[in-house]
Amino acid sequence: MASAGSSPAVELAVGERTVRVSSPDRVYFPQLGATKLDLVEYYLSVGDGIVRALRDRPCMLHRFPKGLDGKKVHQKRVPQGAPPWLETVRLHFPRYDRYADELCVTELASVIWAVQMSTVEFHPWNSRRADTERPDEWRIDLDPGPDCDFAVARRVAHVVQELLAEIGAVGWPKTSGGNGLHVYVRIAPDWSFADVRRAALAFAREVERRAPDDVTTTWWRKDRDPAKLFVDYNQNARDHTIASAYSVRGVPEATVSTPIAWDEIDDVEPRELTIATVPARFAKLGDLHAGIDDTSFSLAPLLEWAQRDGDDEPAHLADPGQDDDGDAPA
Repeated sequence: MASAGSSPAVELAVGERTVRVSSPDRVYFPQLGATKLDLVEYYLSVGDGIVRALRDRPCMLHRFPKGLDGKKVHQKRVPQGAPPWLETVRLHFPRYDRYADELCVTELASVIWAVQMSTVEFHPWNSRRADTERPDEWRIDLDPGPDCDFAVARRVAHVVQELLAEIGAVGWPKTSGGNGLHVYVRIAPDWSFADVRRAALAFAREVERRAPDDVTTTWWRKDRDPAKLFVDYNQNARDHTIASAYSVRGVPEATVSTPIAWDEIDDVEPRELTIATVPARFAKLGDLHAGIDDTSFSLAPLLEWAQRDGDDEPAHLADPGQDDDGDAPA
């Protein structure tokens, strides 16, 4: 890792662009001594993967202008003064009747520009700018409770894998960068956010039926068994976002939400996947999500399950204008 100290801005050639990185020696991760330039070099090392994960998706940025010791900023709008080549997509937030032009990554230079703007985490929508109201990604978020061991996440992931195989869907697993696991499934962009969420809830309930000792779909945290894993179907709601594949997480260890193979589930140690270790893994294995766009799945079977289950959506579900923190778009 680079050492902290004063140094002038550096200019980096990123594809056809030149991106200026100011304060490259600013320490972002004090526990590691990792700087802004270290973060830039990490994202350059996984360039193909992070661009694939973000391509053409509206993207909220989690920024740490003063590093992890400072305040986190949830940035929706691309600020004035952004380079003219930067791509954006305009989104409407009905709850506030406001609009925001969000970053829409189309090349690696836009990722590095965001890091220059103090971005650590990238949180994309599960739809793309061609039709932002029609998701093409179904997200299965396996979120362990506070007293839930990661071994539970491993077991539930195998249940998810088996169930996906039964319905003919291909799942692409990754670590969350925290305590859980995510599995992404490409879907045809034929359904609304409400439909995708209904399908995700129906799938979650089926996982719960098959692993009742490990899984809960109870929404209210106060009502959940803390030793169980919550299948968070509401991550498929409009404008709810989670860290993308290859996104660094804003935690002291600088963990990375890392694509993994299904046969790694039983051995992976998420805390070992960091900005210090993932570049070598990427150089050796390449992007394990490289084939994610090759096939897509119809939600029709899951929507039939939803109807079978009574098609009852919990009353808590977020309204269409709410973001993942319930805040007005910034």
